[in-house]
Amino acid sequence: MSREFDVIIYGASGFTGRLVAEYMGKTYGDSANWAMAGRNEAKLAEVRDLVGAPSTIPLVTADASDPESLRAMVKRTQCICTTVGPYQLYGSELVRLCAEEGTHYVDLSGEPGWMHEMITAHQAAAEASGARIVHSCGFDSIPFDLGVYFLQKAAIAQTGKPMPRVRGRVRAMNGTFSGGTIASMRATMASAKANPAIIQVLTNPFALTEGFTGPEQPAGMAPQYDEELQSWSAPFIMAPINTKNIHRSNFLLGHQYGEDFRYDEMLLTGDGDQGKAAADYVAKDDSVAKSDLQPGEGPTKEERENGNYDAIFAGETRDGELMISSVQGDRDPGYGSTSKMLAEAAMCLLVNPDLASGGLWTPAAAMGDALMARLQDHAGLTFQIEKG
Repeated sequence: MSREFDVIIYGASGFTGRLVAEYMGKTYGDSANWAMAGRNEAKLAEVRDLVGAPSTIPLVTADASDPESLRAMVKRTQCICTTVGPYQLYGSELVRLCAEEGTHYVDLSGEPGWMHEMITAHQAAAEASGARIVHSCGFDSIPFDLGVYFLQKAAIAQTGKPMPRVRGRVRAMNGTFSGGTIASMRATMASAKANPAIIQVLTNPFALTEGFTGPEQPAGMAPQYDEELQSWSAPFIMAPINTKNIHRSNFLLGHQYGEDFRYDEMLLTGDGDQGKAAADYVAKDDSVAKSDLQPGEGPTKEERENGNYDAIFAGETRDGELMISSVQGDRDPGYGSTSKMLAEAAMCLLVNPDLASGGLWTPAAAMGDALMARLQDHAGLTFQIEKG
């Protein structure tokens, strides 16, 4: 594909987009042919100076409300890296244009109803054009999607078979959810209220597997005690999107995890009475849903750099042996780590043109080992086998 740019960061003047541009500037400078895009050129220039990106980085004007400006942008680059959400409000036209024009695409979507709609509407066009469209390239859902992929690969290498059941458990998380994530939740709730059929998508763990339905899945909606991990677990707010992406990865990988695969995701709160009390508190906590944090708002640099997360993935082999993998990130999940993951997902598609064919993908199914390597080399993520 011969295009003017390798990557355009769309939404670069927003809070998360600015972090993506800052990371691109520090990590790749002008060694990659990238540009910053948004509605206001003057604001883009201000952000370019603010993050210390090279003054030679081009600025592109595009607006979600102006389809022709979006098409002009899409036709200039090999890959669009977009932070402009909620995607169900501002992203549909961009996905359509990328699918039509053969432009690769990565986003931070945690909006399963919208993703279901995009798969249905644009899979055929993306296959025809060769556009690789990859949703959920941030904290939802890269650490979880790749964490399961990494564990299952280890199990297959060791035993010759995948594990039929994996438990995703967040062991630690220090940092905040993004204003964009909260806005997406609000938009999803509004869509469900306006169209009750969306509720069926939101509650179906196989909503993104295009007709395939696997076994009944663990609920993960109430506090429970895990004997093997010796900890209480509470519902995890990102589980509804992460589980759907993981089942889609399995589907796209030809059921590499098995057609009987079962998965759930929860937050570890510790052992004993204190752990149980914490799990009960988390189960009742609705502060994220009630948060007034808006897109464009976020933590300070110090808060981002002091944040981190640690998730484990525990499963039993078909011979009854426990295996555990872990994924750790060195920045806060909602902003610091997410911005690095999104940029590296875009770069991974660019430098690996033979990874995946045209279509709508998950990170693990499209990029797998290549993305894990980049995230470990550049983005502060660590993948380990802790047991087994």
